[in-house]
Amino acid sequence: MRILSALFLLPILGSAQSVTITKKMSPPTWALLERELIKANSEAAVKYGEKYLDSRGYLLHTPRWGTLDGPDDAIETFFNWTLMYALGGSDAVLRTYQKALEGHLQQYKEMRTVKTKLAENGAYYKEFITQSDWFHTGEGMRGFMFLGLADPNAPLLRDRLKRFAGMYMNEDPEAPNYDPVNKVIKSIWTGSKGPMLHKATTYDWVGDPVPGSFHLLHGPKGRGQLINLNSVYDKMLAHCAEYLDSVGDHPLNLASTGLATNAYMLTGEKKYKDWVLEYVGAWKQRTDANGGNIPTNIGLNGQPGGEYGGKWYKGTYGWNFTIYDGEIDKTASRNTVTAGSWPGFGNAYLVSQGDAGFVNTLRKQIDNLYAQKKTVNGRVMIPSMFGDPRGYKYTGREEWYEWTPNLQTNRLTEIYLWSLDRKDLERVPVEGWLAYLEGKDASYPEKALRADLEEVRKGVVDIDEDNTTPDTRLADYVQGLSPVTTDALTKLTLGSYLTGNIWTLHSRVRYFDPVKQRSGLPEDVAALVEKFDAESVTLTLVNTNQVAPRTVVVQAGAYAEHQFLPSGNSSITVKLAAGAGDRMTLKMKRYANAPTLRYPWDR
Repeated sequence: MRILSALFLLPILGSAQSVTITKKMSPPTWALLERELIKANSEAAVKYGEKYLDSRGYLLHTPRWGTLDGPDDAIETFFNWTLMYALGGSDAVLRTYQKALEGHLQQYKEMRTVKTKLAENGAYYKEFITQSDWFHTGEGMRGFMFLGLADPNAPLLRDRLKRFAGMYMNEDPEAPNYDPVNKVIKSIWTGSKGPMLHKATTYDWVGDPVPGSFHLLHGPKGRGQLINLNSVYDKMLAHCAEYLDSVGDHPLNLASTGLATNAYMLTGEKKYKDWVLEYVGAWKQRTDANGGNIPTNIGLNGQPGGEYGGKWYKGTYGWNFTIYDGEIDKTASRNTVTAGSWPGFGNAYLVSQGDAGFVNTLRKQIDNLYAQKKTVNGRVMIPSMFGDPRGYKYTGREEWYEWTPNLQTNRLTEIYLWSLDRKDLERVPVEGWLAYLEGKDASYPEKALRADLEEVRKGVVDIDEDNTTPDTRLADYVQGLSPVTTDALTKLTLGSYLTGNIWTLHSRVRYFDPVKQRSGLPEDVAALVEKFDAESVTLTLVNTNQVAPRTVVVQAGAYAEHQFLPSGNSSITVKLAAGAGDRMTLKMKRYANAPTLRYPWDR
């Protein structure tokens, strides 16, 4: 093993911070699979774009408003395409995404509704959703939130990020979503038209009925079957009949911090960082004071449960959101407390340069759930809900209920990877990727890469076999056909873990091509993060090209938030001779830098 340590780096790299690797390495199977997966994803993305986008970038489907199959689903189709480019995907991946984004904004700006005022003049105003909840807004913005990773100099990106973030910082008088006195976002429904300060309607959630028959991804007859939308429209309305409480803050709104976080990393303007820390800090303070339980309603007065007589667990998508779902004709519990809170607290952890208090609050929330764990039929379970266990009507009893074998291991994994405290690992099953990092499953990289190649292959088959027409497709159906698969590449090349439907990238390293002046692994270069701890990362770099040399810039962290030691630099340049490769251990100080989206050569 080649150790690029505190004693080794300094004399070799000097002020230039570059190293040349000449050791010959026959390309390992994982390296060849990695390059093939990048190639397959790139070609599959182009194939998808050619079939499902027109010349304007409009998605070839029937646009409609709603959270079930509306604008957020249409653009969520491309949720991981900017990430794919940032991993090393082809230029065509980014071009196709940008074409789809511009087309989407125009296509849904042109859409009109009758039953709801939210989109009577289009789904977008000032290029941002008029009003929606951040569960759906966040899903739809995943690709955009990672555009700075792909191309921080992308046209319009800086202007849009500043404008969108400003809608949550009261810089736009038409969008007073935030109360800086009580430090609350005023409603679960927010956007470019400001907060919804009254009850929503089922039409706000579902949109207008649309005549015709469509292929619904989640339709009762299954994918591929035509369903007359009007025949199920009443069921769609019934699905959302009890989703109407809207006033007050909700942990989903913490996902909105992704806008200010990206604006800060793109511009360096301190006001964006300050707002993230102010807003998430207020949530932290209230949660800590609430015994470590994240409230699911903050009143306009800034108090937990302020819209429900102090009942902190109430509200749409809250701890006590057990409702009667008329679509499936039974009660259902739908708590989304982690969907916005984990990304939001993670953003604060990032811009604060590793303030452990934000992770401590999330850990305490999991502690509270585990304190209630019990064994049911031989299975360990924890509760997922709190309030009245007999249903959605409050009767005066407050207790944990709805036990589930979902032990929140995904969120615990995030906590461990942020803290790198071995005690946090004790509650996480050491399997799959974590088992590989722990030296217990050497076969994982090949298995994971082959599995993702299979996903791409299946996606391409679905595209080839799809004989639907735009007039019979809704957004959720087209979304289900996107073939781009990034999970294995994200874990193996970056040392990063993404879970849930709203993301910020936390990684140990990231790569850039200094020759083409772009983000991502250069052509022919493969990378494998083999292990890491709080002070170092071990990775192997390989040039699979046996004829030509390659050069790659390795950055400490997704946003240069870490530093390599002893130099204190946030990146190093590695020159790989033809057919060369080596394993190296890089010493690192985490969260030593303010995070930035600027290219290494622009810093």
